[in-house]
Amino acid sequence: MKTSILTLQRQPSYKEATFGSLLTDGAFFCHTLEDKIREVSGVPVSKWKIHGKSAIPAGRYPITLEYSPRFGVDTITIKDVVGFVGVRMHGGNDIDDTEGCPIVGSMIDREVPRISGAQSAGILKALKAWVRAALNRGECFIDVVNP
Repeated sequence: MKTSILTLQRQPSYKEATFGSLLTDGAFFCHTLEDKIREVSGVPVSKWKIHGKSAIPAGRYPITLEYSPRFGVDTITIKDVVGFVGVRMHGGNDIDDTEGCPIVGSMIDREVPRISGAQSAGILKALKAWVRAALNRGECFIDVVNP
């Protein structure tokens, strides 16, 4: 069974947002945007999390494709995140669209902060295809790495 790894390499939070790079098996795939990193190492999630306004904790998590009432079939889902429910990787534009989930895109604007790109829907489609192929070969995980 082959294990495939996504890596979410975060930059320091800025203006309540966190930009990052998503890597597939070590190669750059796209940009990401999340809520602010509020994690305090060694402190329970319940002590630092602000619902809908906090990035998930750093760590390794299993990835699945699941049905989401909001995003439909084959939604990329990050599983087993302590203190979080329904963490999805999806499209969006700014931190109002994240609600604790990483969103993907082709371009970032640090000043707004915003993620966008005419190819964003295509990026999400390609990412779903990559995850689907990874799951067909075996397991898929995401390593979330803080700066």
